[in-house]
Amino acid sequence: MTFRAFLAIVLCKLLRLVSRLLHRGGTAMPGRWALRVCPGLLGILAKDVKTVAITGTNGKTTSARMIEQAFADQGKSYFANRSGANLLSGITTEFVMNSTLSGRCRKEYAVIECDEAASVSVFPQLRPQVIVVTNLFRDQLDRYGEVTHTLANVRAGIQGAPGAKLCLNADCSLTASLADDLKNEAVFFGIDPGACPPGEKSELSDAPHCIRCKTEYQYDFITYGHLGAFRCPRCGYRRREPEYAVTQVVSQTAEGSGVVLCVRGESRLAEVNLPALYNVYNAVGAVAAVTEMGLGADAGIAAVEHFKCGFGRMENFALGKAGAKMMLVKNPAGCNQVLDFLCQVKEPFALVVCLNDRGADGTDVSWIYDAAFEKLKACGGRLGQIAVSGDRASDMAVRLKYAGVAPKALHLERNYEALVQWIDAQERPVFIIPTYTAMLELREAVIRRVGGAEFWE
Repeated sequence: MTFRAFLAIVLCKLLRLVSRLLHRGGTAMPGRWALRVCPGLLGILAKDVKTVAITGTNGKTTSARMIEQAFADQGKSYFANRSGANLLSGITTEFVMNSTLSGRCRKEYAVIECDEAASVSVFPQLRPQVIVVTNLFRDQLDRYGEVTHTLANVRAGIQGAPGAKLCLNADCSLTASLADDLKNEAVFFGIDPGACPPGEKSELSDAPHCIRCKTEYQYDFITYGHLGAFRCPRCGYRRREPEYAVTQVVSQTAEGSGVVLCVRGESRLAEVNLPALYNVYNAVGAVAAVTEMGLGADAGIAAVEHFKCGFGRMENFALGKAGAKMMLVKNPAGCNQVLDFLCQVKEPFALVVCLNDRGADGTDVSWIYDAAFEKLKACGGRLGQIAVSGDRASDMAVRLKYAGVAPKALHLERNYEALVQWIDAQERPVFIIPTYTAMLELREAVIRRVGGAEFWE
């Protein structure tokens, strides 16, 4: 190891210590300064670590927590970037904090969530054994551009890690196409046609045309968005048969889903410890990753049954008379899935929507008009008051009015401390759907009131 690498490690550890003493987190900033001293530091620290990396638009954090649970249950020596700092700087920070001053990692395994755009710089240095690509949707247009640009970034990142085995979502035509021109060995996961009631064909599909010949896809079955049993009538590109497949969704409740999971031809019953169909995808992808990492399918299934959810992802708080649940949203596809979940809630509830437009959220908030907030009308009298907050609270209030929400049902509150008091006074369960930076700030206010772990813990 070079002297520059040693200095970078020392600097990173000192900055992390100061940040934690000041209760600032220190998840990415220490790594950013360390990389200025030694740009190739991650590659030095990661060379002897067996790593599973998770990337994709939606589900990265939840999938990572499911996979991490399997490593914990098996007693493996591992670490993870559970704070969600998934750019090069944040990932470097986590490796430094789990390494000695000489650059030797103290853990055998790592579970790393990686931003799609950052995969270009991260994967060649990380050299993971397994890479999971959850899905690809339109997201943060100001940063990523069109979804095909995101696909190109992920492809370039994987090209820098030719030894990685890929776990790809068979139902996402974009994600599955990565197997066409990459040399990596690949396995697929998905939800089989008929496993659950079909979703609606979306007029706003993020991938309506064939990635190969641009002909419009035909679908034999749709789960949501552009996910499902796609096929091109012209060139023949179609959904592959997954090695890891949900063949039946037996039950769906507000707490989780019961599924039949087929692992390389063997059917197993599993309980996913989170509700909503998108978490079924996260679960089957996690089982695939855990199995391909050599821990076995039993370890993966046990993990998805009792893992602890990531911060802000279906996270429960003892707030209000009946509790509160926080569900991060950041793009139309993910938001629509949360809205579908809310429509299935049987009991009366209140809702909080927080919209920010900062760098980590995406500065273009026009996506809220592509999200189907009109679905809230299906909740009828079960939906009580809706509180709106965040930097763009007024825009969100206007969007909800266009969606048919009566102005008298809206409560606009920009101050998070006051908003937490409002939530705490509710008799009904409260569901909170914030964008990323709004989630971090509101979550801090919630923790100050009722306690809980910091986002990096």
